[in-house]
Amino acid sequence: MDAQVANHCSIKSAAKTSITQDAAECGIANTAKKKPRSRRGRRGKRRRGKKANEPPPFLPPEAEEGNIEYKLKLVNPTQYRFEHLATQLKWRLQEGRGEAVYQIGVEDNGLLVGLIEEDMKASLKTLRRMAEKVGADITLLREREMDCDRARRKIAEVLVRKVPDDQQFLDLRVAVLGNVDSGKSTLLGVLTQGELDNGRGRARLNLFRHLHEIQTGRTSSISFEILGFNSKGEVVNYSDSRTAEEICESSSKMITFIDLAGHYKYLKTTIFGLTSYCPDFAMLVVGANTGIAGTTREHLGLAMALKVPIFIVVSKVDLCGKSTVEKTVRQLERVLKQPGCNKVPMVVSNPDDAVTAAQQFAQSSSVTPIFTLSSVSGESLDLLKVFFNILPPLSNSKEQEELMQQLTEFQVDEIYSVPDVGTVVGGTLYSGVCREGDRLVVGPTDDGRFLRLKVCSIHRNRSGCRVLRAGQAATLALGNFDRSLLRKGMVMVSPKMNPTICWQFEAAIVLLFHAKTFRSGFQVTVHVGNVRQTATVECLLGKEELRTGERAVVCFRFLKHPEYLRVGAKLLFRVGVTKGIGHVTHLLPSTQNHMPDQNRNQNHS
Repeated sequence: MDAQVANHCSIKSAAKTSITQDAAECGIANTAKKKPRSRRGRRGKRRRGKKANEPPPFLPPEAEEGNIEYKLKLVNPTQYRFEHLATQLKWRLQEGRGEAVYQIGVEDNGLLVGLIEEDMKASLKTLRRMAEKVGADITLLREREMDCDRARRKIAEVLVRKVPDDQQFLDLRVAVLGNVDSGKSTLLGVLTQGELDNGRGRARLNLFRHLHEIQTGRTSSISFEILGFNSKGEVVNYSDSRTAEEICESSSKMITFIDLAGHYKYLKTTIFGLTSYCPDFAMLVVGANTGIAGTTREHLGLAMALKVPIFIVVSKVDLCGKSTVEKTVRQLERVLKQPGCNKVPMVVSNPDDAVTAAQQFAQSSSVTPIFTLSSVSGESLDLLKVFFNILPPLSNSKEQEELMQQLTEFQVDEIYSVPDVGTVVGGTLYSGVCREGDRLVVGPTDDGRFLRLKVCSIHRNRSGCRVLRAGQAATLALGNFDRSLLRKGMVMVSPKMNPTICWQFEAAIVLLFHAKTFRSGFQVTVHVGNVRQTATVECLLGKEELRTGERAVVCFRFLKHPEYLRVGAKLLFRVGVTKGIGHVTHLLPSTQNHMPDQNRNQNHS
């Protein structure tokens, strides 16, 4: 708790420092127009200004777990000490799933001491030797100077990234949200293709999947784009590599963008992308010329309801004046600070801010970085790349190992028929490990059965892969398996799991909005992970009706076919303007499986 408080305070102090420095650089303070101050007042003001420009004297104390390591200095270690340091680096890399951050010149308790120039050079040289020993590369993120009485001292922040081994690169999924015509697809085209837009949407053409998307310029389906970073932190995209396979081979970190639709009539597709593909982060794109408009608030609310960490990109700054951009940023800050959001906005204006934003964003869910950039002029585009390069994964190695120890469970999100390959399914491995040749069961079918199948091959990020681990997205080839037996929302699980199905389930919900009263008999579209189906409200336990903002435990019943659900899974339901969130609390026994059939027979009679 103390670490979080200190962390929060450091964010505020860093923000105040950047504001003070910007004001000093731009010459905002016009002292000629102000009344003269007393000598004591001027002296106090100088003291306060000096204190504001100094870096915070403390960082949060070093944690035993995680990928951040504090080192006071690494000058000429003995061979025994060097071996110990290399082992320690290997542990930090494992905790960060291939990434570690070293703070040089900092004591274990977080005190910023700093090093003189010679000691800093020697420490960085030692760290480079340590990285070479474990097969990693280092990148100097930033250096900060400290004003001391004796000599000028420096503090260095270094990113250590392991060279990919057997295609085991770090993969982060980022869902791209925002109103229609805010510049989402254009921004992704510029990031992944490496070429700026011409102002008429040329950069987004390679992202569209359908002819009507090219004609209207509006995304209606879910598409995926990749951006890579090598072990030295350099961008790897289609400008340097011709195919996705080459990007995967030369990258040690991959950012997979999930481009979602912005128009309101495609809202169900956007919700499916958020619930089914399990994004690590969400990027909300807002046009500087339009501000918060259309579905922007709704997309922000969806990401917050599903507890997906969100950051904001203000695009199209080349179309507006500086005052219009500042107005849009202030509008966003007001929305983020409202009681419903309770976020701490952090405007990123330089590379140092981008490094701080990436680290604080992953550590605290309340921090919301805001970028202002242009896909045409390329203004501040490098700051977003620095942010993606440093952004750490949310889950650590221990959580990953626990998921991998469980039985295999793969969520089916997409179904294809590929010539000479057969039926192919795409989705995310929720738990366990999946290998080529594994025999699984898929279901439930319309009559509640699970069918046996064999995994023939695996492709991840458009390149072959023999082993799929928990949390990774991939496509699985199923050979001659009948495609007509498959549908979105199914799961492929290990036969040892003995999967069960449900027609009815109970969920603890919060009604976010409803025009009148919410009661039994109401039909809603339910989203639970990759499941999307119409369900009827059977009853409200302990209540007769619900109004906006009220909570209750509700019993739902699927209309079309049974589904596979997990207790504790996040739930989102909607119909028209009615919306609610919650989580599954109880699955009713399978004796209720034939209730819909009985109801149909009664209706026909």
